[in-house]
Amino acid sequence: MTLRKPRTAARKTAGASPRKGARKKSSPGRARTAGADSVESQLEVIEREGGDGDVTLGRGVKLHVSSLGKVYFPDAGVTKGEVMRYYARVAPVLLPQLDGRPLVLKRYPDGVAGEMFFQQDAGPHVPDVVRVQALDTEEKGKRLRIIGGDLATLLYTVQLGAIEVHPWLSRVNDIDSPDRCLIDLDPGDGVSFSTVVALARDILRIVEECGLPAAVKTSGSTGMHVVLPLPPRTSYDTSVRLASLIAGMVVRLRPTLATVERSLHGRPAGSIYVDAMQNARGKSAASAYSVRARAGATVSAPVEPSELTGRLRMSAFTTRTMPARIARVGDIWGRAIATRPTARALSRAMQLLEDALDASAKDADAPRARKRGRAGGQDAGAGAARRRGGRAHTTRR
Repeated sequence: MTLRKPRTAARKTAGASPRKGARKKSSPGRARTAGADSVESQLEVIEREGGDGDVTLGRGVKLHVSSLGKVYFPDAGVTKGEVMRYYARVAPVLLPQLDGRPLVLKRYPDGVAGEMFFQQDAGPHVPDVVRVQALDTEEKGKRLRIIGGDLATLLYTVQLGAIEVHPWLSRVNDIDSPDRCLIDLDPGDGVSFSTVVALARDILRIVEECGLPAAVKTSGSTGMHVVLPLPPRTSYDTSVRLASLIAGMVVRLRPTLATVERSLHGRPAGSIYVDAMQNARGKSAASAYSVRARAGATVSAPVEPSELTGRLRMSAFTTRTMPARIARVGDIWGRAIATRPTARALSRAMQLLEDALDASAKDADAPRARKRGRAGGQDAGAGAARRRGGRAHTTRR
């Protein structure tokens, strides 16, 4: 099915700034990432000399780190210190994506081979250099949450064992309005990564035909993430609806491959779950450039649409290869996610998707309706014959 691309204009807006009053000691902007090279060097020295010490992050900001020699990825030999050094190196492209967003921590205190647990609240003993802010929660009232955007906060989460970085889809200055809509492609057993890549390409085509911008990245695990920037003041309900419409369209286009069945047991074998339901307040997903707790220390890697081919490999993007890729191709994610559509463009796109799905449903129902009509005609004829006390008349040839 082909969608007609509407004539819409996109508007480029800067990322939202953090709300005043959020506690932080590091300076905004360039100062947050200044001295990243020296931070890497300090972390390397601390790891080499026993693993415990204070790292200076500039402007008098210090953070105590420990156990940097602990192996977090046994298969790749990647230590806690190496994960910290990776984040210090990619901070210039990662921190803008975290700025002002509450972080959900997935903690692996003993590395990926050990147990994992989630942490939502900031905890009782947060250093002053770590940025926190009180947010309303449905179950617990106001709670302190860790807010991303500076290197001290990012390294502190790793110090706690949070290998991955999971930000919210909204920022604290407008916490009920997500600025991103996530579509997560989750393949079932036996589905090749190249098949997931092909489905991501289909989704990008649908989004493009709707006149909306989008960014795409490997999940760093087994799937792909397609993310759509949203206009200011978009509600979470609208974000869920947009993702659901796109998911419904891709299922119409690839009915034997894509599914929106949430139950693992209910999904067809060999299918890819097109997950549109991660777009709720408080939900999070691995950020672009985040390390994933997977074998090989893979990274969630932004890719260009032209890279969505059968040659794309998840294993190509790791803590040891990603910095060189960023140096070579630049900040693909920052460029792709910067253009936000207008509210009118989003409304037109959603109407276009709804109309296309309605038309597709009518096309699918038409053969069944004709079949029911034929059966109904035969039943009507037999009924009339019975009412006349005889058999239905047929013409012989």
